[in-house]
Amino acid sequence: MNDLLVMKFGGTSMGSDCRIRVAAQISAEQKAKRPVVIVVSAMSKVTDLLLDSLRKAEAGDRADLDVNLQRLRQRHVETCRALLPGAKQEAAITGVVSLIDDFERIANGVRMLGERPPRSVDEAVAIGERLSALMMAAYLETEGISAVAVNAAEVIVTDALFGNASPLMGATREKAQRVLGTLLADGILPVVTGFNGATADGRPTTLGRGGSDFSASTLAASLDASELWIWTDVDGIMTADPRLVPDAAVLPEVTYNEAAELAYNGAKVLHPRTLAPLVERKIPVWSKNSFAPEKPGTKIVPVVEGACGPRAVTSLANVALVSIEPASPAMSGTKAMAAAMEALTRTNAEILIVTSSSYRQNFCFLVRQAELPIVLERLEEALAMEFLHGYLKPIEVDRSVGLLAVVGEGMRGTPGLAGRIFTAISREQVNIIAIAQGSSELTIAIVVHSAGLEKAVRAVHQECGMANLLTSSGVQ
Repeated sequence: MNDLLVMKFGGTSMGSDCRIRVAAQISAEQKAKRPVVIVVSAMSKVTDLLLDSLRKAEAGDRADLDVNLQRLRQRHVETCRALLPGAKQEAAITGVVSLIDDFERIANGVRMLGERPPRSVDEAVAIGERLSALMMAAYLETEGISAVAVNAAEVIVTDALFGNASPLMGATREKAQRVLGTLLADGILPVVTGFNGATADGRPTTLGRGGSDFSASTLAASLDASELWIWTDVDGIMTADPRLVPDAAVLPEVTYNEAAELAYNGAKVLHPRTLAPLVERKIPVWSKNSFAPEKPGTKIVPVVEGACGPRAVTSLANVALVSIEPASPAMSGTKAMAAAMEALTRTNAEILIVTSSSYRQNFCFLVRQAELPIVLERLEEALAMEFLHGYLKPIEVDRSVGLLAVVGEGMRGTPGLAGRIFTAISREQVNIIAIAQGSSELTIAIVVHSAGLEKAVRAVHQECGMANLLTSSGVQ
């Protein structure tokens, strides 16, 4: 469809009746100009509440489960009452209660089983997005905009990797054009749930952490959209986290590659997998702030003319460095690494960096602390015989570390850059523990002690003159 705009509204943009009104106003303004599809997240903190409820159910804690269910009902019913006129309230509240009853049914099944089957978890947590879509569509209707809530399970076809599924683009394209294309042709604004999908045989799935961004980009590519706008609570992609770097500035443009690297290394703007479906069709993405919609935001495009060198520095705390070292010549480092990497593929954990020593044959990798238990469990299983026979030393884990990453296209063409970055960090008396840099030289990833992470980020931002780069290129 010509000039189609896909917009995604995140959890804070859907976090209250006031925020839903703003999102609806933005949607209505754009629909007056061109066809629009919107994708919505669950209200802020609702997914956490749903997951906590399932944990309570698994533990057999009926009392706390009931408290969570009451909180869930109260928040959404009160939002409906604040959002909708009397004539529309009861129908919406009936829909909300029905969806929460579905969640309660699944939670009670978990409580009786004493475990959380991944398929049931995916079906349950997607109810947060379904609640948001129902309320948004109902409010748009009261504003005279023909809209309908669409469960993405009816549109996005995925593989069966529950909890972190990937869309099957061919099947999704066919369904999206049939289901959403029909609605658009009739002048209806589809309000699609983010984060979820279903296998070809209809089993509910979710797309993993931050999956609503991925849902939106998948639909944008499937529908040949002209643009994708991602609405969050920040002004765009910045040269650094403004909480750490006071003079951090919004980047007017970044490349797909830069945006993906920044997201992967901690920038909380979009999901790292978001851009993959858009690259082939060169669909531009805007990162915008729904709390300040007048601000231009950041445009993500294939190429930024004239941009070269470091453009942003991002960081991740709450990570852990896992080190493995052979203890015997009978075990080569290559063989140990191969076995470890094979084990890690079964965890769905994101391996943030990998680095190794050529002489001692040891290697280390960085993961999020939340994923550390499953990582260690799988490693212990996969390498049990090697540990038993003393071929490997015990796994070492360092939780007192942080990751910073310097990102920019064309850093290869900046002589002495790595040396300047390392010197700037060392001037702050911060010890560098590990370094990783790919052959593209798009990212320099550095592991430091967590106590010095913030100082290191500020030092690198200043050394690379990132705020000055914007000013010198005419951006104020």
